[in-house]
Amino acid sequence: MDGCWEPLSNGAAHVQAVIFDLDGTSLDTEKVTKNVLKEFLEKYGKVIDREKEDKRLGIPQLEAAIAVIKEYDLPFTPEQFIHEITPIYRERWPKAKPLPGVNRLMKHLQKHGVPFALASNSKRANVDLKISYHQGWKEQFSVILGGDEVKSGKPSPDIFLEAAKKMGVDAAHCLVIEDSLVGVRAANAAGMKVVAVPSQSEADYASLADSVLHSLLEFQPELWDLPPFEDWVDSALPIEPIYASGLFSNGFLSEAEDDEPSAFPDQVLGLYFGWAKLSMNGIFKVLVGVGRGHPACTAKRKIKPWIIDGNNHHIADQHMQLSLVAFVRGLNHKETLMDLEKVVEEEKAIASASLDLPMFLHHTRAPLFP
Repeated sequence: MDGCWEPLSNGAAHVQAVIFDLDGTSLDTEKVTKNVLKEFLEKYGKVIDREKEDKRLGIPQLEAAIAVIKEYDLPFTPEQFIHEITPIYRERWPKAKPLPGVNRLMKHLQKHGVPFALASNSKRANVDLKISYHQGWKEQFSVILGGDEVKSGKPSPDIFLEAAKKMGVDAAHCLVIEDSLVGVRAANAAGMKVVAVPSQSEADYASLADSVLHSLLEFQPELWDLPPFEDWVDSALPIEPIYASGLFSNGFLSEAEDDEPSAFPDQVLGLYFGWAKLSMNGIFKVLVGVGRGHPACTAKRKIKPWIIDGNNHHIADQHMQLSLVAFVRGLNHKETLMDLEKVVEEEKAIASASLDLPMFLHHTRAPLFP
């Protein structure tokens, strides 16, 4: 387990089923809708408190509406507020993409006959709409539940217990995958094992989750008595391309704002390789480190591309597009981008050889850059 804490022993029971959360765990909906509330509040002369809103991630819609109205003294009933703001969210849901490793894990579970459910605090109609933009998702899940289909939403265990019941699996043999603290607490209350894949500071999860990962690309099924993945190619994992773009300067890529499509998902951390397109220099093989510049848990994420078939020194202040096509590894305990500098030449050699393989060649990826 990676992050700003020591690994915990998960003491895993035999897992017979997996339950996924939706928003922020399976789909990047929270990123594409991040500024909806901010823009809504500005119309009423209010300024969003981002820290408080982050803590409300994952709670039931009605409960969130009541809290927001009280916090910002808005002239709405909860029902009116939901009626006004929901259409704005709906406009942005089609832009939400599957988070790294989600499709891979679902296909793996399906291949091996392991049932898996979707359990979200969102209303069932909204869950169905969000997943409708992703081919095959509705058919793959054994069970789909919305927060309005159970007595109480998370952090109550009701939705997870109902999912287990519908799958015919004892709660003790279910593994929950969550990104929010309320979801992790719900899984604890249900007596289930839980893997947290948080988008914010991981420290809050350390004592509650059985495992905390930066992304599902780090997930190891065999630790939960599930069949292991068999899709690594030597030292690299082929992935669905992950894109970002921004200004390349002083050796780092400056990302766009969080809610822009040109920014990486929050769960992209670790060492990757792929292709870089520079505004004045063409397309290059690239090794990319995504992590913290120093060990502090609160340090802002940075993106460090290393040009493989050239050097970074002659490149400055250019627009760079990145297409990551393989995951190499996560960052070890308190490992920083400065630490990666010590092994970068060895990793570059491995990445260069891998990128010559047919599956990684940029002309076989469509599109290379969106």
